[in-house]
Amino acid sequence: MHEDAGGCCGPTRQSLGTPTVRPADAVAPAPTDATARTVDPSPRSPLVEIPAGEFWMGSEAAEVFPADGEGPVRRVSTGAFAIAAHAVTNADFAEFVEATGHRTEAERFGWSFVFHLLVHPAAADHVMEARVPGAPWWRGVRGATWRAPRGPGSDVADVLDHPVVHLSYDDARAYARWRGGRLPTEAEWERAARGGLEGATYPWGDELTPGGEHRTNIWQGTFPTVNTEDDGYLGTAPVDAYQPNGYGLYNTSGNVWEWTSDRFSATYHRHDKPATRVDPQGPRYGVTRVVRGGSYLCHRSYCNRYRVAARTSVTDDSSLGHTGMRLVVDR
Repeated sequence: MHEDAGGCCGPTRQSLGTPTVRPADAVAPAPTDATARTVDPSPRSPLVEIPAGEFWMGSEAAEVFPADGEGPVRRVSTGAFAIAAHAVTNADFAEFVEATGHRTEAERFGWSFVFHLLVHPAAADHVMEARVPGAPWWRGVRGATWRAPRGPGSDVADVLDHPVVHLSYDDARAYARWRGGRLPTEAEWERAARGGLEGATYPWGDELTPGGEHRTNIWQGTFPTVNTEDDGYLGTAPVDAYQPNGYGLYNTSGNVWEWTSDRFSATYHRHDKPATRVDPQGPRYGVTRVVRGGSYLCHRSYCNRYRVAARTSVTDDSSLGHTGMRLVVDR
């Protein structure tokens, strides 16, 4: 198994030697109360009600990455909440941008990370020379944004039902507020992602491809050079691809990593301490956040993090071509 070397599951802006201070206009103000909407996740992403309750969180299986802090398995409680059945789509985010004029951090910084096999041919001259140490498959591409996910020359016209990507934590938080919701805590995300199954490896059980059926969008072949696309996709898939879990949530394994509101810590949680919401003061530059779910780049050979208990982190200013979001609403 490969060492992660900062490449799993997403590099930070600093990994290319970029300035450590955000541009003065890097982050647009969050929508005000006057512009925020009543909860309306859109017909593309109906809400699923999750009642207050407890579940077994984490994993101690052999494939766990100890440095990620997945274990030990512990009993965790959450209050009632509602969570979107799907990740936020390009169509959803376009509606937000049209209504608010929001400019993402990728747009303000002027570049974002794209996987090397997905860089649009027209964007070849926009690829930055620097490489991510230990993860050269990531390319810094000038002009790569949610509107142009593969760099200049690409657009989202044919993938409006795919998850929006190239979002920083602040971008995701701004969208959630505009919709009248928020980002999930890590505990909420995992409880919903499990779909009611206790201790299962994946949202549907313990077998990756039961009966030979693909249930998630991950890498097949030899990473990072050959993807056989046995699951149907090289990059992102539609947000409702594959079967939903027991709660009716789609793609809580694979497709795109999803932001949570929690700061990352690799310290093992105590059995008697339930997870709590963190960072009540909001995001600050350099804060490392938990992302969950894995992505279309995950492969057992180096990043076996499409397991439902798996977790990783990225700094909140970073944006990548395999990271999106899902909406939660308080109940």
